[in-house]
This record gives sequence, C-alpha cells and structure tokens, in this order.
Amino acid sequence: MLIKVGDDRTSNIDLVLAGLLSSIAGALNAVGFLIAGTFTANMTGNISAFADSFANGAVVMSMSFLGLVAAFICGASIAALVIQAGEKRNLRSIYALAITAEAVILLLIGAALILSFAHPHETFPVFVLSFVMGLQNAVTTMISRARVRTTHVSGMATDIGIELAAAVGDAKSRKDASPKLKLHSLTLVSFTIGGVSGALLFQLVGSWLFVIAASVLLLIAVPEALRAHRT
Repeated sequence: MLIKVGDDRTSNIDLVLAGLLSSIAGALNAVGFLIAGTFTANMTGNISAFADSFANGAVVMSMSFLGLVAAFICGASIAALVIQAGEKRNLRSIYALAITAEAVILLLIGAALILSFAHPHETFPVFVLSFVMGLQNAVTTMISRARVRTTHVSGMATDIGIELAAAVGDAKSRKDASPKLKLHSLTLVSFTIGGVSGALLFQLVGSWLFVIAASVLLLIAVPEALRAHRT
C-alpha cells in the first residue's frame, strides 16, 4: 500500500489507502474544529474565512486563517522534498517513513496536550494539524500520481459529479468512470465517517484521540517500511 508507486499500484491498493487515510484526515479535521473552531484540512474554507475576516477589519484573525493555509502548504512541501530525495536514492520505504513521521508528530501533540504542556483551546495544535494534513495529502498524491487525495474533499465531490455524468454515457465512458467513481466516493464517505467518529471519540477520550490516530498510522506504515527494506 505504501511501497508501489503510480501505475504499479492496483485499484484495490488505492481504495485501501484512500479509505484508511481519509478516515484519519476526517477525524483530525473534526478535532481541529472542536479545539479552535477552524478546519485543518479545508483550505478552501480557510481562504474564504481569511478573505471575510480581512474585509471586515479583523486583520489579526484573518492572519490566523492564512497561517493555517501556510502550514498546510509547508507540510506538503516538506513531504514532497523528502519523498523526492528518497526516490532519487531508490529508498522504497520513503512513503511509509513519511506516514510514520506523521504518526510521530501526532504522538507529540497528544503527549503535549495530555501532559498539559498545551491546552485544547490553544491554536498551536491546530497549526500543527494543518501541517500534518498537508504532509499526508502530499504523500497520497505523490504515491498514487494524483489519483488519491485524502484531504481534498471539494475536488472529490467535483470528480464524483463528473464521473456520474460519464456513467450515463457510452460503454467506454462508463467503464472508465466506474473505478474513479468508486475511489472518489469511498474517499468522501471515509472522510465523513472519520469526521463523525473523530468528533465522538474526542468528546469521550479527549487528547488521547491523537494517540489513537497515531497508533493506527503506525500500524499501517511501520510494517510497510519493514517490508520495503526486506524486498
């Protein structure tokens, strides 16, 4: 799931990747909203909130929304640079290691919140979550050659609409649209289920949710990294 790249990947591998990581992204996005009233994966919404706040004279608040976008871009850029460097060195585990890094960051956030080094109402964890979301989206985009985008819900919804239109076309259009429709629909549904589950779990276990999310990512990434080194 985190070893094969681009055309070497099967549709089933992409489906598993999209389902698992979109669920995590949805959960973290929901938690970001519960902590600070902002979305960590929704850059369209953050840009809109920035523009609205800036136009209404709330310059400081508008900069916080712009900061979330900058954190997302920074996470994506760093992930891309690391992956490019790993690919140049034929490091097959680079994608799994990137997801492992995401898990470590989430563990650190969780530990800081649980041990009261930071408080849930503070904005710093939300900026870190935006960074993590950018990192994850870059990893899934690059490994699938842009077929899978785990945090890009607006794009997924648009693609679903396009593919539904193609599904009522000729036989070739229906055949081409079917796997894409399945992938994008799963991504959207998984993100939604993750969001609901994340919100409910956060109310039950609080900051331990970050530890749970990190543990799931480690269970996904570490075996893949080890398998990549063995083969």
